[in-house]
Amino acid sequence: MSTATVTATRSAAQIVRSDQEALDKARLLASWLGAEASERDADRRLPWGELSALSATGLLGITVPRSHGGADVRARTLVEVCRLLAVADPSIAQLGQSHLVHVDVLRENAAATQQSYFFEEVLAGARFGTARAALGSSGALEVETRLTRSSDGWFVLDGVKDHTTGALFAHWIAVLARDEQDNLQVACVPSDTPGVTIADNWSGMGLRTAASGTVRLDQVRVPPDCVIAHHHNEIRAQLREALAGALHAAIDVGIARAALLDGAEFVRPRSRPSSHGGPAPATDDPLTLQRCGELEVRARAAEALLGGLGKGVRRRGSGAAE
Repeated sequence: MSTATVTATRSAAQIVRSDQEALDKARLLASWLGAEASERDADRRLPWGELSALSATGLLGITVPRSHGGADVRARTLVEVCRLLAVADPSIAQLGQSHLVHVDVLRENAAATQQSYFFEEVLAGARFGTARAALGSSGALEVETRLTRSSDGWFVLDGVKDHTTGALFAHWIAVLARDEQDNLQVACVPSDTPGVTIADNWSGMGLRTAASGTVRLDQVRVPPDCVIAHHHNEIRAQLREALAGALHAAIDVGIARAALLDGAEFVRPRSRPSSHGGPAPATDDPLTLQRCGELEVRARAAEALLGGLGKGVRRRGSGAAE
């Protein structure tokens, strides 16, 4: 492949070999990520080191097919990995989700030579960010970014993307664009390519360190080997969106569990004064216990439903729901 060169610093990645290894690594990483996650979010400390650690574990490569050296984990394992990371730091989980969804695009739509190249990149620790939506667009398929062919056979990208989760930290940015025939294409662009400007202007109320800001593309040259057809096989595209939705649900369920754990930590050292007696531990208060119990039941129900969702998602190569 006559691909562009990526010069961004990356961590050497381990290769995950099984579903169980992926879950074990996710639990170990989550125990470390959670220690300062709240402070990172409150102070908006961008998680460069934490993402390097995530890359080094090999978890970003767990959906690479076995034929290309990956673990090709089951969808339910992928969902649980995402949930575990979200309990610790939902911004890290969201950045991982964005990357993993694009790896699924490579599985579905990339040519054999493209898969060989990009799967090797992923297993080596490369991170993908996505640039799909434009500010003010009414839907995912309302794409104004243009991809035009130049006289030398390369392509040129022009446009502005918003909510580009992972782009600021990425080695590659996957840009959704329309070609001269108005077909959807994904252009894989090294983040340091001339003409690419990544703005750290994300100001959302939540996931503050996900850095889902703006990407500007001004006459960005893209080799043809880095352009992936995105307009084929509508049914498979719907199934891919189902996987993306399942990973989003995993993040939400992980946030719910984290909120419940944090709430319990808040209650434990406190006491509740009474009009007819001295202060008593808040954990002995029946109304507090009732509310915590109700929330625990809801959290467990959500986790159970998520497990069923992971089993029901179809992925390319599996042939059936898991």
